[in-house]
Amino acid sequence: MTAFTYGSPLCYILTMNFSSRIKLMAAALILGASVTANGAQKSPWNFEVGIGTRSLTPIVLLGGFSYNNLNFRLQGLGFHNGPRDYWCGVRGSLLWTLFNNSPFQISLGLGSGYEYAQAPNDMHKALNEANHAKYVYTYNYKENFDVSAEAWTNIYGIYTQISIPLYRFRTHDVSNYPKWSAGYIFKF
Repeated sequence: MTAFTYGSPLCYILTMNFSSRIKLMAAALILGASVTANGAQKSPWNFEVGIGTRSLTPIVLLGGFSYNNLNFRLQGLGFHNGPRDYWCGVRGSLLWTLFNNSPFQISLGLGSGYEYAQAPNDMHKALNEANHAKYVYTYNYKENFDVSAEAWTNIYGIYTQISIPLYRFRTHDVSNYPKWSAGYIFKF
């Protein structure tokens, strides 16, 4: 008998829709965090996974590792809904953590990332059709590629991140304000 028979839990999970899978993953992260919350970390190596949202990327998955107080985190995800309707983003951070053995942590460092999004613009499409010519793009897009100073705060796994751009390699239709991120990190 294989593990992928009809009616098995694995078959049920694989046939779920996307939003139900996200809810199941979030419940598993919370359950795993509550089960292992009392265990003390004795190793200088720690690993982390999480989920969150960024100001330019609606949802990101996060992974990272740390050795003592030095952390590396990578976050990103993408979604494709059509030829001119998608978004993607990836960001890496090298950080130094203060108060590493307490429930509240502050991490400071540098990060770099690239984010891109396109969405259809029906008003521009109607303008081109009314003039029988292509004067404007039929879609909107945002793009950002930068190096930033970053500050992360973390309390019991709930994190926030602020990225202040130091240098922008490429940008289009993105504000000069600091970028933010928020979500949940599970450390093990």
